[in-house]
Amino acid sequence: MAARTFVGFGFGPIQSALFLYEAFRSGHFSRLVVAEVNEAMVQAVRSAAGRYTINIALPDRIEPATVSGVELYNPAVPEDRRQIVQAIAESDELATSLPSVAFFDRDHPTSVARALADGFALRPTPRPTVIYAAENHNHAAELLRQAVEKYCPPPTLQGIQFLNTVIGKMSGVITDPATLARLKLTPLTPAVPQAVLVEEFNHILISQITLPGFTRGIDVFIEKPDLLPFEEAKLYGHNAIHALIAYLAARRGLTAMSDAAAHLDIMATARAAFINESGAALIRKHAALGDPLFTPAGYAAYADDLLTRMVRPTLNDLIARVTRDQVRKLGYDDRFFGTMRLALRHGIRPVHLAQGAAAAVRSLIDQWDGLGQAVAALPRPTASWSKESVGNLLRAIWSTKAGPEAPSLIDLTWESGMA
Repeated sequence: MAARTFVGFGFGPIQSALFLYEAFRSGHFSRLVVAEVNEAMVQAVRSAAGRYTINIALPDRIEPATVSGVELYNPAVPEDRRQIVQAIAESDELATSLPSVAFFDRDHPTSVARALADGFALRPTPRPTVIYAAENHNHAAELLRQAVEKYCPPPTLQGIQFLNTVIGKMSGVITDPATLARLKLTPLTPAVPQAVLVEEFNHILISQITLPGFTRGIDVFIEKPDLLPFEEAKLYGHNAIHALIAYLAARRGLTAMSDAAAHLDIMATARAAFINESGAALIRKHAALGDPLFTPAGYAAYADDLLTRMVRPTLNDLIARVTRDQVRKLGYDDRFFGTMRLALRHGIRPVHLAQGAAAAVRSLIDQWDGLGQAVAALPRPTASWSKESVGNLLRAIWSTKAGPEAPSLIDLTWESGMA
């Protein structure tokens, strides 16, 4: 198995500290190849002889871990792109870890979809291959396959399976010199004054692989026949409660997620929202699967584990990072209102989740002047906290997606904001 080739797209924390790290640690790959458009990063890793270091946040300390033997290539450079395409032709496992699914097919020559199509077309015969799509989208794998299919005939993709992922691993990039010194973090390379800090968690879920006889080189991932329920648990559980804690903590002027641990009322609200609202709704929806997660005991364990990890001091998770992009997070299908809608559909009144939603709306109003284009098309609330202004704002954010639950969501959010 050691003759395998891994190819990654993007060199952010999830690629560098999850896919590449686990591929390297497995010992099953002879080549680790990454396509990265940041030329400075490419040169920095090359100057370090293909080595880079990440920092792993344990409960009581931070430990560095070094990955070696990595080949970084810039697809905007013709010779580098040729190397990427050839590596794709030889690959056994690949992973896209891009800012969003919108980056799958950007302008040539950096188009990921086109590079995949060109690489697979070089294969003399089909060979079993898997591609992990890690763009935090429920249908990233399907969208990536559709993008690749535009550039190659169907037989080219024979034996290639595109996999969705559920990644509950928290990570970030630290650039502040004072924080780097305080936490004693090791930079990514000597030439890059920034550090990747990730939690040790690697319980990553992926779609069930159906390729006959295929064995993964990255063997730590967990396959699920139906990944969508677990994607919902990530969005409506992990993401929703993480945001709830952050926005409530921001209202009190706290700086780091770990600061919230000392505010027992915030943590109690988060646990009630997690177990009694998110969990109760998801269990009612998915209990028939028979998976331990969707049981009262299993979901409570999932919640308590995450509540501990979310406020881990060694992760240095800043509230300002978690609370940015309020408009997206207040979307009708996103973490707050998507979870609240799920709860309402299952007969649960999500009063605790509504507290997080109200805090997010207040955060949006408070930061309005600095948000520019993000709020340019939205009606600025004219009253400090009136039901009409909150409703107008949310309906503008939701636009045509607003459905029958909209009046209840507005009522819950406004009532919570009055407290």
